[in-house]
Formats: sequence, structure tokens, C-alpha cells
Amino acid sequence: MTRKIFWENPYQTELATRIASVDGNDITVDETIFYAFSGGQESDSGTIGPYPVVQARKEGKGIVYTVTPGHDLKPGDAVDMSIDWERRYALMKLHFAAEIILELVYKHANPIEKIGAHIAQDKARIDFIWGENISTLFPAILPEALALIRGDHEIISAFSDEENQRRYWEVKGFSRVSCGGTHLKKTGEVGEIRLKRNNIGKGKERIEIYLCN
Repeated sequence: MTRKIFWENPYQTELATRIASVDGNDITVDETIFYAFSGGQESDSGTIGPYPVVQARKEGKGIVYTVTPGHDLKPGDAVDMSIDWERRYALMKLHFAAEIILELVYKHANPIEKIGAHIAQDKARIDFIWGENISTLFPAILPEALALIRGDHEIISAFSDEENQRRYWEVKGFSRVSCGGTHLKKTGEVGEIRLKRNNIGKGKERIEIYLCN
């Protein structure tokens, strides 16, 4: 099982690690700071040694990285891993902004069904089954979201079940949510956000979330 440093310190951008296995262009490492796509959050971008990672995917409790062809990596090799911090930080901010908005949608529009989510570097989106224009919720949820962000509250991120690699985040007095993503230390790091409604089909509504800074 790969030790996931991105949970212990999601702000770390460089890591000296060691190649654990090699299968063609697919490799695993002993320890990693490189997040793999999960829960709607896109993978990090970066390198292992001098080689760009073109894909990162979860396999059980491990992570498999696909590097560019022509590498010379071997099991046991010591390598430096590096991630694109600008991308990681944008993903962390948009991820948590989306989590806040989702919790507030559940609060103001219960019952409502979430059917999808995606966190990219430029925006986050959450899709719902909802028979009305979801932007009618914005006057209620956006001020609450901004108040939580501006309050600069601590975000707790920890294991709920370490053996099975289950984690959660919590803001005291707001919510506790199961989530294995990379998380900020404080809500204030998100900064200002704006929301946009997108109708994606009959009875389906999308909220898009953008950073303003």
C-alpha cells in the first residue's frame, strides 16, 4: 500500500521517494504526494523523476502512475516527485467550495438528489435531479457559504477508518462529511466564489462554482 503523504500534508509539492514496482509505463512508489482522480476531484499534474505523469489511478489501497514511454525507471530507484502547486491549490479551493455548496443545497432543498460532481482547475460543478430552476436557491446559499469562508474556520481532515482508508473533513458547527480528497487548513483560503446555474436536461440542474481571486 502506498503511503499517501497528500493526506498528511496536502501543501507539500516535492518528495523524495522510491520506485516500488514497474510494469511497462505503469509504476508504483513507496510514498506519494501525487493525488489520483477520485470523488470527482481531478488528478494532480507533475513528474516522477524527469518523467511527466500522464495518468494517475487508484487500484485498491494503492495508486498506479503512468509515465511517458521511454523511461528507465526500475524497482528500488530513488526518485524525486514534484506536483504543480498552482493546479493543486486551485483544486483544493474549488473542492472545498463545492463541498460547502453541496451541504447548503441539502439544507435548503431537501429532498434533492445529487447525481454527479467534477472538480477541475478552472471550476467545480455539482449535478442534481431537481424539477425547478436551482438558481432560486442562490440568494439563500451563497451568503451562507461566503460567511463560512470569511469566518476562516479550521478544517479538520482525518481518518474515520484508517485500515480501510476512509477519511472525512469537518468544520465544527457546520458539517462533518466523508471525503478522501485533499483539504485546506482554513475555510478562508477558498476566497470569494460565484455560482452559475446550468440546465443540463429535463429535471436536471447543475451548479457551477468559480473562484473570484
